[in-house]
Amino acid sequence: MTPNKVILLVEDNPYDQELTLTAFRDNKIKNDIIVARDGEEALDYMFGAGQYEGRSVNDLPQLILLDLKLPKVDGLEVLQQIRADNRTRLVPIVILTSSKEQEDRLQGYSYGCNAYIRKPVDFERFADAVKTVGLFWTVYNESAYDFATK
Repeated sequence: MTPNKVILLVEDNPYDQELTLTAFRDNKIKNDIIVARDGEEALDYMFGAGQYEGRSVNDLPQLILLDLKLPKVDGLEVLQQIRADNRTRLVPIVILTSSKEQEDRLQGYSYGCNAYIRKPVDFERFADAVKTVGLFWTVYNESAYDFATK
């Protein structure tokens, strides 16, 4: 049996973290979830630094859910750094944010995000959005990264 693929959730808001985790649980998405609470922690996870030193950087997440408004390193900078590295550039990244700024959306796509989703305000819509994203990227999508590493 192969281990569950990891989803990296990059979210500083504890309420949104819990909503996302609950939505995954309620919809039986069984991937292991790593929560990074700021951009620096997300980059440390991806590149095996800081508290993640020694982690195999070859074990990449199947999906990154990335908030934009993060402490230490903002989400757009995280996106740019992940896309700039040949080891990580193909990992699917979905921006999941409350930002309504058109500039954020344009920059997100220009820096290489795979999708941009604005967080719905009510729990039911939020849970549905997380379920749809989770199922698509972890079950239905055929990852370029998986293909490129075989």
